[in-house]
Amino acid sequence: MKQLRSFIKKEFFHIFRDPRTMIILFGIPIAQLLIFGTVIKNEIKDVHIAIFDQSKDETTLEITNKILSSGYFLLDENLENTKDIETIFKKGKVRQVIVFESNFGEKLIKEGKAGVQLIADASDPNVARLVNSHTTGIINDYIKKMYPNLKLPMQIEPEIRMFFNEEMQSAYLFVPGVMALILMLISAMMTSISITREKEMGTMEILLVSPLRPAQIIVGKVIPYLLLSIANAFVIVLIGHFIFKVPIMGSFILLMFETILFILMALCLGILISTVAKNQMVAMFISMIGLMLPTIILSGFIYPIENMPTALQILSHVMPARYFVTIIRAIMLKGVGILFVWKETLTLIGMTLFFIALSVKKFKIRLE
Repeated sequence: MKQLRSFIKKEFFHIFRDPRTMIILFGIPIAQLLIFGTVIKNEIKDVHIAIFDQSKDETTLEITNKILSSGYFLLDENLENTKDIETIFKKGKVRQVIVFESNFGEKLIKEGKAGVQLIADASDPNVARLVNSHTTGIINDYIKKMYPNLKLPMQIEPEIRMFFNEEMQSAYLFVPGVMALILMLISAMMTSISITREKEMGTMEILLVSPLRPAQIIVGKVIPYLLLSIANAFVIVLIGHFIFKVPIMGSFILLMFETILFILMALCLGILISTVAKNQMVAMFISMIGLMLPTIILSGFIYPIENMPTALQILSHVMPARYFVTIIRAIMLKGVGILFVWKETLTLIGMTLFFIALSVKKFKIRLE
């Protein structure tokens, strides 16, 4: 036991004295979280629009003011005819053109309906849908408030409410996903590189003749990165909560338990990678390419799994990050307990035990 403690202590000294390792462990995760949370957003803001107002009456002017004062849109140009629409879209700045028909206000009062056309640049379909949706909502809200007695034939007025993210903040989507991505990459990559470095530098032979058994060598390599990854996860949660205002509705203890379980699984996966990698470059390549892209694409982090082809949906079941992202979002945003995420938890436990058994077996073979 004393020898194991000395070995773990040596690993900590080796990590702390290497600035590059410390940057990878703590600098890159914080930078990634800030970039994803600040730069990558799926809500709209300051979208440039153009307006072709053929009526120019009090109603269209009030609707225009309401649209521009919403904070979502900036008026780029008032058009004089429809021929300018295609030209202004080709410039690439304007995302939407709003066209009011002639005598808009008069028709709205007398006939109960008036035409407004929303023309969006659909070169980015997601932005186009969001822009049209926001504009439609603003116009309908104005008409409903200004003309409460206006009833259209077969009129349906849906009342919409968003649970768990009423303001549709993109940080609520990205922070749990980035947390899974960072912990998977950092834990697996650093562990695989650490063990591969021992083989590449020839110091593995020293471990072979030491009194330490293979299981103790694995434990000694894992524990420092386990503790540092837990500290990393704690920092990520704090940044997400205090900077990006992502709530923690559920139990913080359960959140950290699930996080530690995921980290342990990723560390065991890193050990498994080190048994097949011949050098540090190969270990880093496998960790970055083999884990980063599947984690982003197949975990439900950004793209809904239900929208994927059947083959990719089946493949996503072997991605640990899929279950961790589900767990983190459920605990942080929905405030659920273990009874709601026990299936995902058991799956992570099963994967962890599988990687532990396979890693120990492979590691023993390599040592022999």
